Amino acid sequence: MPEDFSMILPLLSLIRKMKPSYKMKHAYRCLFLLPFVLCVVYFTVPSLRYLTNLYPMEKCALESAKMLNLDNSVDASLELQSRADVQTCTKWKAPIIWDGMFDANLYDEAHQREKSSVALTVFAVGRYLAAYLATFLNSSEQHFMLGLPVTYYIFTDMPENIPAISLGPQRIIKSIKVDRHSRWQDISMMRMKSISDIIENEIRHHFTHVFCFDVDQEFVGRFGSEALGNSVALLHTYYYSLPKHMYTYDQNPLSNAYMETGDFYYHAAVFGGTWKSVKAICDACHQSIMEDKKKGVEALWHDESHLNKYFWLHKPSRLLSPEYCFDARIGYIRDIRVKRLLWAPKTMNTSEHDRKSHGSILHCRHGH
Repeated sequence: MPEDFSMILPLLSLIRKMKPSYKMKHAYRCLFLLPFVLCVVYFTVPSLRYLTNLYPMEKCALESAKMLNLDNSVDASLELQSRADVQTCTKWKAPIIWDGMFDANLYDEAHQREKSSVALTVFAVGRYLAAYLATFLNSSEQHFMLGLPVTYYIFTDMPENIPAISLGPQRIIKSIKVDRHSRWQDISMMRMKSISDIIENEIRHHFTHVFCFDVDQEFVGRFGSEALGNSVALLHTYYYSLPKHMYTYDQNPLSNAYMETGDFYYHAAVFGGTWKSVKAICDACHQSIMEDKKKGVEALWHDESHLNKYFWLHKPSRLLSPEYCFDARIGYIRDIRVKRLLWAPKTMNTSEHDRKSHGSILHCRHGH
């Protein structure tokens, strides 16, 4: 047997050694563990990552972008068949944005004419502020929505420590003080209410669109107006090319985030849309989280589990490919021609960053 599969052998050996009655009693437990073992193997053995990348993605059945449910008129110019190697539209006729499909100048000109503006929300609490915020902001100034008005809404427990950044024209930083929670799970889940509140109190009066980001990321390429839409979801870099039965939806029927199946696995590190859509997303997710809390239930991947449930019930009008949030540790993947946003290298010992990493054995069920 290939060396790559050596960590599966103990589990198979245990099953063989069981007595018949014991085997029948505990066989289901072993079968339940098998997906976790395979998950660990997948995320720790590079050769298997390349093999699973060979799993064929569905292909867009539309002959022309004019057949899409258009977010805006310029979407009709998308070249859906220019990327025959990947899926460029969904079954509900929403585009999936990949390099080579769009004319960046057309999008920029259209959104400048329409006077589009963007509020970017990001949480930098505790050690995350010093570790990641400066890199996030400096790189955003080089690549995010250039040519459009952008205001950064930074949620932090230490507003006085926000780094001084050289900002371009029509770009502003605003800070919102938040409490620091002892668990990253609480920070993760409460951000939905915080974002909804700032949209209601301020953003809706001044901006057409909102994008919500994790702070431990770095922009390395254009993240432009082609990403703007009514409701925008991101394909998870570790799941987009895997079969659906490997998606890590919440499997607890007691949770409001419970899902038996879905369309894609979406990454909560990036989502956005018009301010109305993002507020609706945040309100629905927060309500589901609080209902779970009353029942003493916590969804498997917290706000991300609830976000996936929301997008299952309310289909996003636009999907971003993993170019828009990629983990460089994966290495070369032929689908990814351009990297636009990268997971930041780990710079401190924190379980939150481990949660983001699919390489963590403890957290192989996910990868923020």
